[in-house]
Amino acid sequence: MDNILELKQVTKLFPESEFKLDSVSFSVPYGSIMGIVGENGAGKTTTIGCILNTVLRDRGDVRLFGRRMRDPDTDLREKIGVVYDGNNFPAYLTADRLSRIMQGVYRAWDEPLFRKYLEDFGLPAGQKIRHYSRGMTMKLAIAVALSHHPQLLILDEATGGLDPVMRDEMLDVLLEFVQEEQHSVLMSSHITSDLEKIADYITFIHNGQVILTASKNDLAYRYAVMRCRESEFQTLDPQDIIAYRKRDYQTDVLVADGQRMRHMYRDAVVDHVSLDEIMILLIKGEKGGSAPC
Repeated sequence: MDNILELKQVTKLFPESEFKLDSVSFSVPYGSIMGIVGENGAGKTTTIGCILNTVLRDRGDVRLFGRRMRDPDTDLREKIGVVYDGNNFPAYLTADRLSRIMQGVYRAWDEPLFRKYLEDFGLPAGQKIRHYSRGMTMKLAIAVALSHHPQLLILDEATGGLDPVMRDEMLDVLLEFVQEEQHSVLMSSHITSDLEKIADYITFIHNGQVILTASKNDLAYRYAVMRCRESEFQTLDPQDIIAYRKRDYQTDVLVADGQRMRHMYRDAVVDHVSLDEIMILLIKGEKGGSAPC
């Protein structure tokens, strides 16, 4: 079994709105970090809800550790640590009281480990959570998620709103977590620079659909954007085009093999491409004839 998490054709309909999660499929290998990227409202949180059974999917299959998770499967839930954007715990609690509650929730709750995280993160155990800063509350959520020894961490926009130093500290914690080859992270974010630092794979979601899944190495070293004049654009093979966006005097074209395109079109400008630009071209651009996923 190579994947800690697998989604196949996961669909969730919302009859009272125009949005639906439409046949979402991707997998997260053991020992890896998968980033889910998309604009607000793209379906990232709904996808995570379907994984955790907090949103009941209409169709499709989700497997965690090779199994379908049902509500009574507490052994599977023990293996998952979850951190949401915003308030993860009641504001009137202290970290001390929260720890006592978690001892009754998780069989593998590790009190000494939790205390170590509180010390490492500079979190006062006796102070009410309402008096924590946003960064401190996110550190507390990470500490709780890690202190019952999960194998899979799921984070939903957990670094949003944190300052760069705080985000960097959190990313280091995640990188340390996946040093264990049986551990993985699924992390949704609209902060692509975070995922460029730590992710092994990226899944782009737009309007409830997966529009691209690729390894970060491929995105960084193989994918590229061609800057074409109209006459150059007309000579391109449609099968080489993933997406394109026309501007006043040029067309930006997303391609999956920049080196090949440099050899084929020697006069064209072919640049490395960031995750931000990939997302913009995929979302705002027109689809070409080639759309690997």
